Amino acid sequence: MREETLADAPPETPEGRAKLARRAAVASLVGTAVEWYDYFIFGTASALVFGKLFFPSQSSISGTLSAFAVFGVGFVARPVGGIVFGHIGDRLGRKGALITTLLLMGGATFLMGALPTTEHVGILAPILLVLLRIVQGFGVGGEWGGASLVAVEYAPEGKRGAYGSFPQVGNAIGLVISTGAFALVSMLPDDQLLAWGWRIPFLASIVLVLVGLLIRVKLTETPAFVAAQKMLEEKKTTKDKLPLATVLRQERRPLLITMALRLGEGIFGYILLTFVLTYATNYTDIAKGDMLLASTIAAAVGIVTFYLLGKLSDRIGRRPVYILGAALGIVTVFPLFWILDTNSVPLAIVAVTVTYAIGVGAMYAVEPSMFSELFATTTRYTGVSLAAQIPSILVGAWPYAATALLIATGGNPWPVVLITAVVLALGIWAALAAPETNRKDIVAHATTGEGA
Repeated sequence: MREETLADAPPETPEGRAKLARRAAVASLVGTAVEWYDYFIFGTASALVFGKLFFPSQSSISGTLSAFAVFGVGFVARPVGGIVFGHIGDRLGRKGALITTLLLMGGATFLMGALPTTEHVGILAPILLVLLRIVQGFGVGGEWGGASLVAVEYAPEGKRGAYGSFPQVGNAIGLVISTGAFALVSMLPDDQLLAWGWRIPFLASIVLVLVGLLIRVKLTETPAFVAAQKMLEEKKTTKDKLPLATVLRQERRPLLITMALRLGEGIFGYILLTFVLTYATNYTDIAKGDMLLASTIAAAVGIVTFYLLGKLSDRIGRRPVYILGAALGIVTVFPLFWILDTNSVPLAIVAVTVTYAIGVGAMYAVEPSMFSELFATTTRYTGVSLAAQIPSILVGAWPYAATALLIATGGNPWPVVLITAVVLALGIWAALAAPETNRKDIVAHATTGEGA
């Protein structure tokens, strides 16, 4: 075995392993909090200010549409990042890949806060914004898969669902911080918000990045990864085959199933995180600050429900929990816009909270454990990253497409609602097609993926 693998091997004592498992869970949580803080502040800024700052020659809704197009560019880069960092994580280890992704994400976000606008440098401003968005997306492409694996592969027996929910809890924390930050700066007069206030959430991200790095540098490699390396050496198995090639050739079925699961959750999630904000701001009397408050409350509740739903999947299985969330999404996505049309802020808060914290939460909470359990350790980083990031191309284009549909229909949200319901139904089908994996021994089958 390589010297660096031995140096990074997990401790042998139960006490040491338990302590490191908790550290790994926190490291995953902090990393994904940074990831989603970065993405949520970009999505929120796209809905509220980027159209005016970087596409000022267009109408308000058209400028928002252009900003969402830039938002979608980052999602195109994510599968590339998933392939690159998946290869690094499967071949060299999870730790180095996770440190690099955090630096890329955080660095790009911080620099966005220092960007000149179109008023100052003309066309160069949106070009720089696109380039930084690509870097951000490239880093994110390898972040979620690695963070999920670290949490799941370190988890004690029978607790992978609970530990695997920590990266998803990080999502909710990132949303709370980002929407809370924008809720505060949006209280500024519009001229101050556009002049400098919008920059504060981007520049402040450096604090989260530094915290995440301090935690991640203290991690070792996961027990499952170390076990897989030992098995490969004992069997004298070569590493000539690329993890990507192995996934595409031998694990196509689990890849397609997990992609469908991710697509259903992702489309529904971004309806709540971006499209609802755009719809309410442009087609109802609900103030943007009130919608940001609704998102913040929903995410705060999600911090609790994500963990509880992940823990529930350890008891009753991953599939029932996912199906619960998707079914709830189909039932609630239709009346959600009726509620927004009432212009009632309390009702809007309740609707957004229920659909996000429980509907999205039930699907999202089980993804790290379920996806990880469907791939072999030697290809797991690549498989999980591709499963999450290939659908993200469609997910990233969704706010743009949904907004375009909204414009084309004169503010009628029902075409968007119908598409969302269909994709959620696809997720239910994928869950039914998947095997139940919550009792699988992922260390014992480190190199022999029993997949779907």
